[in-house]
Amino acid sequence: MTETSTLTGVQLAMPLYKELERRMRDALAQGEWKPGEAIPAERRLAARFGVSIGTLRKAIDELVAANILIRQQGRGTFVATHDRDRLLFYFFHVVPVHGPKQYPDVRLLAFQRARAGRAEAEALGIAAGDAVLRVRNLLSLAGAPVIVDDLTLPSARFPALTEKQFAGRPSTIYNLYQDSFGISVIRTRERLRAVLADAEAAALLGVARGAPLLSIRRVALTYNDEAVELRISRVNTAAHEYYADIGQAG
Repeated sequence: MTETSTLTGVQLAMPLYKELERRMRDALAQGEWKPGEAIPAERRLAARFGVSIGTLRKAIDELVAANILIRQQGRGTFVATHDRDRLLFYFFHVVPVHGPKQYPDVRLLAFQRARAGRAEAEALGIAAGDAVLRVRNLLSLAGAPVIVDDLTLPSARFPALTEKQFAGRPSTIYNLYQDSFGISVIRTRERLRAVLADAEAAALLGVARGAPLLSIRRVALTYNDEAVELRISRVNTAAHEYYADIGQAG
């Protein structure tokens, strides 16, 4: 039998736990449970949503698998928070051909206010001509420049963000989004292609103009698949490569 939901008052075509997962995502998006905080006890949540403990646990399992929630043995279930380790293991995929993954040194090169072009607007779900912030960073690994990052942010999602605030952030960029603007990046979409280094990228990365680079086009998404950042990375793969463990959660 399909469990009848008191969430909507009707029989659901989708499994009840998936509907419950959606409702919990909505609560997270509205800031009901903050990053780093524990969610309420299972019995309280089950009573609130009018479902069985088993259905609730399936919904929580889905959110844990998506790295939105984190279970801590003996302590409870917490909303994931961004830090250096989370960035390194879930969102940073450029590694040395030989040797372990390294945390990059990031240098801010440019911070500008602009208007969204058509491609940027499409990626971010905004209108062409809307206000955006454009940021360029240079990322070095083991002291050598490896990645040029060009970020485009919708200004409406990051009101009053300044160059000083961005450059002086105490932790990662995603941590800044979370702590200062209440925006949690929970997953990304990426497209990879080969490109040739233009004059600017060549100078920054110390390669010849026309040298092959890996281009990574990433859209960062918060709850309900809302785009909050477009990032285009150009990577010198002479000594580095892209690595993702597809079977790994997140």
